[in-house]
This record gives sequence, C-alpha cells and structure tokens, in this order.
Amino acid sequence: MPLKVAVVGVGHIGSFHLDAYRTNPDAEVVAVCDLVRDKAEEAAKSCNATPYTSLAQMLDNEKLDAVSVCTAGAQNGSHHFGPVMQCLEKRVAVLCEKPLSNQLAEARAMVNKAKTLGVYLGTDLNHRFTPQAEIAKQWITDGTLGQVLLANVTLWIDNPGDKSPWFHLRALHPHSLDVMRYYCGRAVKVHAFCNRAPKPESPDGKRICWSNVQMNILFENGAVGHLTGSYDANSRLNLERTEVMGTEGRFVIDNCFEKVTLYPRYSDEIKIIPNALFGGVPGFDATIARRVNHWIGDLKNGVPIDKIEASGTDGLAVQEIIEAAIRSWENEMVMDIENG
Repeated sequence: MPLKVAVVGVGHIGSFHLDAYRTNPDAEVVAVCDLVRDKAEEAAKSCNATPYTSLAQMLDNEKLDAVSVCTAGAQNGSHHFGPVMQCLEKRVAVLCEKPLSNQLAEARAMVNKAKTLGVYLGTDLNHRFTPQAEIAKQWITDGTLGQVLLANVTLWIDNPGDKSPWFHLRALHPHSLDVMRYYCGRAVKVHAFCNRAPKPESPDGKRICWSNVQMNILFENGAVGHLTGSYDANSRLNLERTEVMGTEGRFVIDNCFEKVTLYPRYSDEIKIIPNALFGGVPGFDATIARRVNHWIGDLKNGVPIDKIEASGTDGLAVQEIIEAAIRSWENEMVMDIENG
C-alpha cells in the first residue's frame, strides 16, 4: 500500500516535494496544509487531496505516515520547529527542509524528540542525492580513493537577501557541509573567516549579511576540508564544485550533477562519467525529487531509524558546524564542534 503523505507549506520548495510525492507510486498525497487558504486549495486540487490551513486539524483528521515540512521563516528555518514537533508528537515521520531551524537549541530539541519517540526524522540535504555523488561515495567505500585526506567544496549563488548577519551561513551551507560530512565523516574543529560585500545604499556601505565565508574543517578521521561559500556570485555559472582526495586518487564533481571525474594517483587513465550516462538529471530542482523518493524508499523498506540517509541527526550535525564557525569568526579562534 502507498504511504499516506502530506506537505506542510506549499511555497516554491514545497511544490517540489508535492510533485515528487505525487509521481511516486509508493506515496499518496492525502492532505496539504498552508496558512494561505488559496495556496492550500490550489495545491490540494493538483493531487486530489484535502486542503487545510490548520496543522492541528490536519493531524487530527488524517491518518498520515509521513509529512514534509517546507515552511520558511527567518534564515529559511524559523518556521520549522512548531510543525515538526506537532507531527512528531502524533508519531508521524517528518522530512524537514534545511536548516532544521535557525536556532540550534530548537534543532537539538527536534532530533531529541524524534529519538525519544522512535519516529523517523529526515532532512532535505538533497545535494548528496545525485548519481554522481553516489558513485563518488562508492569510490571511497570500495577503496578506489584510498584513505581520504582532504576535501574542497565551493558553493556560491547570487542571493541579495540581507535579512540578518548569518542568513548566508545558516540558510545555504547545510548543503555544502553535509556533502563534506558525506565523504569525510564527523567534523571536530572549525576555523572561519567572513566578510560582507559592498552595498552603497546601506548605512556603512556594506551588506548586513556576512555574505562570503572561507572555512577550514578538521574531521575525526584526520581528513582536512575547506569550504568556499558566497551569496555574491553568478548562480548560472558553476554553482558548485566538490573535490575529494585520497591516498590513491581524487574525484571532482562539477555542479552537483553535471559530471564526476576520477583522477587516479598512479595512472593517467582519467575516468569521466557525465550526467547523460545516468539517464540525465534534468536540472538541479530534480535533486529534491531524488531526495524525496529516497525518503519514501527508506520508510517503505523499514530502514532502521538511525540508518536513514540525511537524517535529522545529519541535519543537526551541519548546524553544529555552522554555529561553531560563527563563534570562530566572532572570537578569532579555532572552535571545537559538538556532535559535528
């Protein structure tokens, strides 16, 4: 039987979740919830579901297996805590958009609640859900890369939003840091440098947001990593680049899904695997559908709660790194990372 699912918050990202569920044979969208009635009704009509403007009412009326929480808020995360906690209390599995919250204490509470109640909690860390990322991970698992030594990730887009000082780090870099953890494991120390781009119309001539960051990370296994991030770049050109090097070679993933290249250390036989060989990921937005489909697969297959891909624990771990990086910049020192 298909899982009965619902989407909470049907804005831009919520619509991608809705489309993914609607086209997955193992899922049936039975409800949609949004504070804006017209949005809820329009989205519900697209999948023959029941619209709600009250999450409590939806949870009381519907027998749900899983919910995607795609609300937004400050730093794209402040409206997640309440809906996630309500769903967990009803023992409904939750796939939450990143960041879990813009407040670390709330993210910790969400993860602890899910663990205490034994309920699935996932995070939409969709950058790891590409064929290119998966085959690169296999090169690490099967020893092709040898022992992982270092990782470099660049993620930059054009986002003029100046809502708060830490909007850039908290809203964007759960993705890049999750990719680094995916290949390198737990992070234990971080050192960050930030700056604010010019903004002539502002009082001090600069953006409110710390819109550029360089971050050095030490991983528990001894690997070292570097993140370059920006909200001041051309999003249409070379959005993301991931490079991981081991004792036997290195790989490079271009733009998340365009191609992955393996450079052996002791051979000139470079292996290039372009997007088309995987049937073609049509665009970046398709990575959200791949993540949702993996989520449904984990639930249908009864994967142990602590073994699901991109879990709430993973979502919390990247927030722990981000908050430690913020403290690093503010205090001009290397910071230990709790549960990174």
